[in-house]
Amino acid sequence: MAVVAFLPHHERAEAADLAKRAIARLEELGHACRVPVADAAATGLEEWSVPDEALCTGLDLAVCLGGDGTMLRTIDLVGRHGVPVLGVNVGHLGYLTEVEPATLDLALDRFLRGEHQMEERMVLEVVLEPAGGVARVLRHAMNEAVVRSAGTHGVRLQLSIAGDLFTTYAADALIVATPTGSTAYNLSARGPIVAPELHAFVVTPVAAHQLFDRSMVLSPSDDIRIELLDWRPARLLCDGVEVATLAPGDAVVCRRGPWRAKVVTFGRRDFRGILRKKFGLEDR
Repeated sequence: MAVVAFLPHHERAEAADLAKRAIARLEELGHACRVPVADAAATGLEEWSVPDEALCTGLDLAVCLGGDGTMLRTIDLVGRHGVPVLGVNVGHLGYLTEVEPATLDLALDRFLRGEHQMEERMVLEVVLEPAGGVARVLRHAMNEAVVRSAGTHGVRLQLSIAGDLFTTYAADALIVATPTGSTAYNLSARGPIVAPELHAFVVTPVAAHQLFDRSMVLSPSDDIRIELLDWRPARLLCDGVEVATLAPGDAVVCRRGPWRAKVVTFGRRDFRGILRKKFGLEDR
């Protein structure tokens, strides 16, 4: 018997319906199903509701039904426990989701038979170093960490790489992305696209008010430290979620995370094909 969790998008009825049908089928086959409390309450799946702290106990698979945002939320919840995630694309074409709704039953059958592969994706460990305080791990991010202005003004940031001062930026924001996150905010800021199987940091300034405004692809063994030099506060966001307000003198350290996100695939993932579809390059 396998234990499978379902995490549907909260605002797409198709995701909840798909989860309910898949759960009914799996239970008929003797498997157990779970839904996190918040997802169950938002989608009418309370019958399978499980508290977050108990969700990953004995869990074999987490099925994400939504887009890339739902996928990031799922990985944040189960990734540190080594639970593999299967992404089902409910909505727009996503970079992370693996299967379409019509093939979910087949994908689940193949997973349960062991007919799948596992991609391991690098994550960022994001550490807050308060001025005069004790450093603590705030979050693990699969896409990126971003330090940005708390208002409409820019922000002054000091960047150090592997313990050495590199430069100071005056910019709207500074992004530290993983290869997976290179196609998210980093891409919209004209940063480079990095193949997801690589391990690297991508550091990209946003609207830098200086001559050096280029992205850098750096070794994952080099910790990235960003210190706030401004007298005004700044915001720290991880995978699009605000996790802290930074005061002057506070710093954020981004380093390679202690675990890797496990993404279920069925054959080699056609990353270049996804890019061609996303950018309308198929007819060129």
